[in-house]
Amino acid sequence: MIKLELINQGNLSAPDSNLFQQWCNQVATKLKVKGDICIKIVDDIESQDLNHTYRGQAKSTNVLSFPSELPVFVESTHLGDLAICAAVVISEAADQNKLIEHHWAHMSIHGLLHLLGYDHTEVDDAEEMEALEVELLSELGVSNPYLSF
Repeated sequence: MIKLELINQGNLSAPDSNLFQQWCNQVATKLKVKGDICIKIVDDIESQDLNHTYRGQAKSTNVLSFPSELPVFVESTHLGDLAICAAVVISEAADQNKLIEHHWAHMSIHGLLHLLGYDHTEVDDAEEMEALEVELLSELGVSNPYLSF
């Protein structure tokens, strides 16, 4: 089970915490993991600032993942933090002709998988991560997000 803290200080257009909790629990159940995460819903400016600071890219992005980097001797259940940009998620959903809630689910699951060590830098890793995303989303009634483009 995932313990979730959702922060949406700007009251940006985003699903409520119950949906985020459902999506996180889907991952936790499937992968048999427990832990705490924080999801912050951010605007374009904050997303761009974070993306520039941590990835060297001067543009906003849909989701950024910040895995917990505590030393192994520190007991903690904190898996990390996600910053999800509401404007980018909404825009991408429209551009890709996806239901907005489905795209939010995808970005939440995608980000959480990054916190758990999944990556898509290498082709083999990308195929594994995308297949897991597709499976998790399918169990939630969400169609394959990679077929929509």
